[in-house]
Amino acid sequence: MLQQSVKAFVGFRGLLSKYAAPYSTRLFSTSTGFKTDGTGRILPHGGELVDLSVTDPQEKKELAASCKFTQECSDRNACDVELLSVGGFSPLKGFMNRDVYDHVVANMRLPQSNLIFGLPVVFDTENEAVKEGDRVLLKYKGQNIGVLEVESKWVPNKAKETKECYRTSSLEHPGVQMVAMERGKYYLGGKVWGLDIPKREFPCATPREVRALLPAQQDVVVFQCRNPVHRAHYELFTRALHAPNVRPGAVCLVHPTVGPTQDDDIPGIVRYHTYEVLKAELQNPAIKWAYLPYSMHMAGPREAIQHMLIRKNYGCTHFIVGRDMAGSKSCLTGEDFYGIYDAQDFAKKHAEELGMQTVPSADVVYTEERGYVTVDEAKKDGLHVRKLSGTKFRQMLRAGEDIPEWFAFKSVVSVLRAHTQSS
Repeated sequence: MLQQSVKAFVGFRGLLSKYAAPYSTRLFSTSTGFKTDGTGRILPHGGELVDLSVTDPQEKKELAASCKFTQECSDRNACDVELLSVGGFSPLKGFMNRDVYDHVVANMRLPQSNLIFGLPVVFDTENEAVKEGDRVLLKYKGQNIGVLEVESKWVPNKAKETKECYRTSSLEHPGVQMVAMERGKYYLGGKVWGLDIPKREFPCATPREVRALLPAQQDVVVFQCRNPVHRAHYELFTRALHAPNVRPGAVCLVHPTVGPTQDDDIPGIVRYHTYEVLKAELQNPAIKWAYLPYSMHMAGPREAIQHMLIRKNYGCTHFIVGRDMAGSKSCLTGEDFYGIYDAQDFAKKHAEELGMQTVPSADVVYTEERGYVTVDEAKKDGLHVRKLSGTKFRQMLRAGEDIPEWFAFKSVVSVLRAHTQSS
């Protein structure tokens, strides 16, 4: 299975030529316009960082004892409970009730505040007996992680949800499959109390902890990924620090999602190990690292908005938007569900309202003469571009051959190779 995951990752979908046009053609204005708190850091979405965590042991016991039902969370549920508890989904204070869910699905906004919100945050169940007014103890691998007080229970129109949020209701889309086939018959909405952070093999810093890590009164450019970082990625996010709309002294937060993604992606623990060895190798003070317990939906444009508002809650001011971000292909035809610039243009359209800025990914290639340069530079100066296909990289990785350092970091390759051999 891991070999399958490595295969999916190293295919790269033509990473070196996949990203958007150079900065100058797809940028926002250079004015900041960020609303900041007393420390000079960007305000969370909605103005306040929500914290639903219960710290008193006795209160935790009483809350757990007040529950009529218990439900074991899926990996995706657990990510959502955690992000609600620590404020990653601010300003939400629980799973969306039916009226909020309906409004977000149809309008991409919270109903009362009119705040933009990319995707609904819901809890699903097959339990027929749960009713409004009941409390449900949420467990994950035997650990008490939260309590949900049910304020609404309904059978969602999943066809409408997927059509609006994913722009398709076809089961060929992995996100649609998740909604239709993984989630239960009912959705439950209501207030949440966070009892404990789900125990993981790797730590995921809270928004409050990440904000403390980031410098005050500085731009923070966030790089979202769901796979190990290769040389081309590094070029992208380090170049982003010098984009025209990023002020001098900015830092980059590498903030990978380590929750469930597509079935054939590399497991979170393997990704975590690649990030840790690379962080140790680079030792770059302008690059900060943290991990996000988020479950990918592969929802393209609307997921770009979701990622942005979450990263705003973590203290980021700028978001790097890749070409075909959070995109997906049909599992039958291989056709893309979204256009290559759909997510980027959608993020650009709503960035001012979100109070953030975007930095489109640079279109870079590796050349024999000058290393990584933009595609335009390579063409203009007639430079010799070097490429390594995903198929060839997989073959070299399995065979134990040396991987070119211009393509991948040695430390990352060592981790991938070790996990491949042990699977």
